[in-house]
Amino acid sequence: MKRILLVSVLAAATAVTACGEGTDSGENNGGAGGTGAVGGSGGTGGAGGTGGAGGGGPVNDFSTATKINAYLEGKVMLMTGEDIPSHPNGYDEDTNLGGATQCYAEMSILVQAGQWAVTSKLGTLNGAADIGETGECDHATVSNELTYTSTNILIENVQEDGGCFDVTATFNGFAQEGRGSISADGTTVQMELFFKDQATGIKCVDGAVGAETVMIRDASFTADAVQTFRIE
Repeated sequence: MKRILLVSVLAAATAVTACGEGTDSGENNGGAGGTGAVGGSGGTGGAGGTGGAGGGGPVNDFSTATKINAYLEGKVMLMTGEDIPSHPNGYDEDTNLGGATQCYAEMSILVQAGQWAVTSKLGTLNGAADIGETGECDHATVSNELTYTSTNILIENVQEDGGCFDVTATFNGFAQEGRGSISADGTTVQMELFFKDQATGIKCVDGAVGAETVMIRDASFTADAVQTFRIE
């Protein structure tokens, strides 16, 4: 079983490494859209009283994929430090998986023309010289840097004003899928992503981001795969 897992992961790694050399762009399924309006001003008070403070709906309207995409356009999403999960894409960051090793120092995503321009700064995996061995991921020491751009970003099935949405990110040679959320104040995006067709129970219909609903090859996945990005 361990050999099957490594072969599958290394196959994805070849695609990731190759894709790191290109910057292809494609069409985005989420069209342009505006952010939600700020709540209106308070009404006039009754006799002898004054109107209440403005309040109505949320400052940001994240009720559709179009509005989420429009809000993120031109912004950078940054993941670093404690925001990096222990199992990005469902794989232990401390395990040597060759070109697919998930030890990160930092990841930034520039949203441009609806596509994601990704820069991954890989950390240094210590104490695991051979593939399959487990050591310790050093987030502070950058070992390599990869850049790649999506060919398609699909956000769909938005629930609870952006509290959960399904996301599929397609790149040259590989894809990721899962679920995400954006905070009401628009400062944080969380995404629980896995390599395409490697996991089930990863959509909003199955549960919220981080819910223990994920299965990888018929085995329950209970580790942390939630990537947290701060919006700049």
